[in-house]
Amino acid sequence: MRNSSVPITERRFLLPLILVTSLFFLWALGVNLNDILIPHLKKAFHLSDFRSSLIQTAFFGGYFLAALPAGWLMEKVGYKRGILVGLLVCASGAFLFVPAASIRLYGFFLFALFVMACGQGVLEVAANPYVTILGPPGSSERRLNLAQSFNSVGAVVTPVIGAAFILTGVEYSRAQLAAMSPQQLQAYQIAEASTVKVPYLVITGLFLAVAVLIFLSDLPEIAEEDGGEVVPATGLRGLWPYKHLLKGVLAQFFYVGAQVGVASFVIRFAQFNMAGLPEKQAANYLKLHLLGFMIGRFLGSAVMKHIPAARLLALFGVASLTCLAIVLTGTGLAPVWALVLIGFFHSIMFPTIFALSIKHLGPHTKLGSSLLVMSIIGGAIFPAAMGYISDMSNIRYAFFVPFICHLYVLYFALRGFRPVHDLGKEPELQSLPAES
Repeated sequence: MRNSSVPITERRFLLPLILVTSLFFLWALGVNLNDILIPHLKKAFHLSDFRSSLIQTAFFGGYFLAALPAGWLMEKVGYKRGILVGLLVCASGAFLFVPAASIRLYGFFLFALFVMACGQGVLEVAANPYVTILGPPGSSERRLNLAQSFNSVGAVVTPVIGAAFILTGVEYSRAQLAAMSPQQLQAYQIAEASTVKVPYLVITGLFLAVAVLIFLSDLPEIAEEDGGEVVPATGLRGLWPYKHLLKGVLAQFFYVGAQVGVASFVIRFAQFNMAGLPEKQAANYLKLHLLGFMIGRFLGSAVMKHIPAARLLALFGVASLTCLAIVLTGTGLAPVWALVLIGFFHSIMFPTIFALSIKHLGPHTKLGSSLLVMSIIGGAIFPAAMGYISDMSNIRYAFFVPFICHLYVLYFALRGFRPVHDLGKEPELQSLPAES
């Protein structure tokens, strides 16, 4: 059947799809505020680029450690209860920002981010595969890209919130800070740290509100049948025959590292490339980067009706490499705008890699999803590598890291996504009674 003739979902799955899609918007707030926290806490705690990048290390480290337990949890309690656990853990982590700001301890901020990320890791393990099976298999990539589009809406809104409520616009030189009295310096640090309290209290409330809505709703559990090949092994051993999944895990590892690394240092690169640019003006380039990300998600979901998902992924991979080459070699405003444009080409990568990787997994889908979420650890490793390279040389050379990452993503889009085994037809789905 032609891809353009397959409906994006079925009537019986419409309400569950809407509810789960709301989660994609919600966790964008937690992820994308990190791009504001990095320059903000760098200034508040006088951090190096490497130490400020530990924000992403703590956050995506939480994703990594929570992912596999989340897969096992989902197998035991189902999607609905798993989602509720994730939302409550997210709310706990967001609330911890209040005491972290009160005691002004950088390590406490990292711990709060880690807890919130553990909850979001559970949500990722549940929501991504759940969306792919809430409708015909032939439109799974389009469906996940559409759901992820609302994640990108949250990504666009987040920097606006962060710039307005977290970034103060008050910047002092090292000489000015050294000239301050201890009381003046303490007052400055208290003011900078305290700006995170209200935004993260609001995020706490949003997580709890959505948890109530999910609790009161009927989310059908979906039974996945095997796609054709009998794989008797259970647990992680049952995943090894699916080589396209393992290659997808590696592709997601490199992609997330590249995407998070690029977004983390948009503000930093803009200020480096345009000396004297204030942080609030530099943050505008991050907003544009994420706006392109959102536009690309919606546009990509529509275009996939006519262009196969893997082919579109390859085209966007080539375009991202071209933009990064300009960042590494260009002068003037061109590298900054190339960095902005990468947001558009990053847009479809995560959901497309995810959907292509879990095809044909049948009853192994939940654990396969766990491995793909674990691969988000790339977001903890590669930004730190970029920060280290920046401290040793300058921020421009740090973008060699995402350039190398995109080479493997391109390989996956061209060849790696193809299953080694012929697993037969797509699994048929049947709706089970809603979880109580």
